[in-house]
Amino acid sequence: MLHETASIATPAGELEGTLDLPTGAKGVVLFAHGSGSSRFSPRNNFVAGVLRAAGIGTLLVDLLTPAEDQVYRTRFNISLLAERLGLAADWLAACVAARGLPLGLFGASTGAAAALQFAAERKDVAAVVSRGGRPDLTGQVALARVAAPTLFIVGGRDEGVIELNESAFHNLHCKKRIDIVPGATHLFEEAGALEEVARLARDWFSQHLS
Repeated sequence: MLHETASIATPAGELEGTLDLPTGAKGVVLFAHGSGSSRFSPRNNFVAGVLRAAGIGTLLVDLLTPAEDQVYRTRFNISLLAERLGLAADWLAACVAARGLPLGLFGASTGAAAALQFAAERKDVAAVVSRGGRPDLTGQVALARVAAPTLFIVGGRDEGVIELNESAFHNLHCKKRIDIVPGATHLFEEAGALEEVARLARDWFSQHLS
């Protein structure tokens, strides 16, 4: 297992991240955290561990500097978040150990919108997974341009977000699927809910990063 600290330059300062690559990794998944979260998100880190156990590398990175994260509206600047994902993807492309590996995106909440916007702009994305995402913030035009196979995972008790996901789902023209986790709320804190998210994401990436 390769473990490397990422330092990604932006006009606003350095973004920190962590790259973990299992030996013989079949691909690497870049995580986009939600509003108010970071690369230390316990839910994203749990999913990342399941992916690594399946032979898939992970890059968890902060999308905002500490100063930017203090500004509420910046947390919802989807274009900025997508731009930062692009910088992280460029860092990955320049990393010798990860070079040439298929790229997946895992986005949570607002991070899912950024991941989809990024996927609409860059055709080197092999697969996308949204967990409790806000794909409606991506915009209809961008959603229609996403070519990568895309999976939406939504909690069965995440009222309002289910409808937003279903509406955005209809604007996707790529290979797509939406899975509802019964009894789960927005953060998938219920017993077994996050494990189900990780299983669904692992299977989707295992299928589409090959």
